[in-house]
Amino acid sequence: MAVVSSPKTPDITLYTGQTPNGIKISITLEELGIPYKTHAIDITKDTQKEPWFLEINPNGRIPALTDTFTDGQTLRLFESGSIMQYLVEQYDTEHKISYPKGSRESYEVNNWLFFLNAGVGPMQGQANHFFRYAPEKIPYGISRYQNETRRLYRVLDKHLKDAGTEYLVGDKCTVADIAHWGWITAAGWAGVDIDEFPVLNAWDERMLGRPGVEKGRHVPTPHRMKEILKDKEAMDRAAKQASEWIVRGQKEDAQK
Repeated sequence: MAVVSSPKTPDITLYTGQTPNGIKISITLEELGIPYKTHAIDITKDTQKEPWFLEINPNGRIPALTDTFTDGQTLRLFESGSIMQYLVEQYDTEHKISYPKGSRESYEVNNWLFFLNAGVGPMQGQANHFFRYAPEKIPYGISRYQNETRRLYRVLDKHLKDAGTEYLVGDKCTVADIAHWGWITAAGWAGVDIDEFPVLNAWDERMLGRPGVEKGRHVPTPHRMKEILKDKEAMDRAAKQASEWIVRGQKEDAQK
């Protein structure tokens, strides 16, 4: 008779901030319904570059996560895609936000998870930088990354339309959807009009209606992107504040 091991008890601490990458993990945890502790990281004060944090993530970026592994020792995890895959493998035994390992659908989920990690996130992140934070406006940089973000959005919009499903892989919300949501819902911050992509826009609203998304997006602080995008003064103020610490951090890194 095969021995079935019991799921291990979570001992998770999430180190995070209010960013598209940060809220991926808190939403994942909320969708799975597993307990976790939160350690808010103030990236405006370079907390993520302090020695204690670099022991968890040598790259000095959020999110990061620790858990007690099956050997009883602390396990560190960094890079949001890696963290999401770990959480699914270790805790999603009922396949709430995943499909059985080795199934056709599981490989399709990986396709879209890596599409986000290699495409949407980096390209939209650069669009954010050149459009909102760069100390000098460089039209080529703005156009290059906004257009690439739009191209990637078109891929998503067409896929959802052609598939005729509510989510990226079938009619189940998976980590592929969760990974994308924080970026897509902030399209306007990159200067991209989500209304140009009606099927993707409907998906965004569908995701927002999920209780796990609603709860997880407010970790560790309230998620106010939708409200900020409706208020030009708030957008300008937020961009100015972010630009100051981003430019300062770049100078400090260049001097090391």
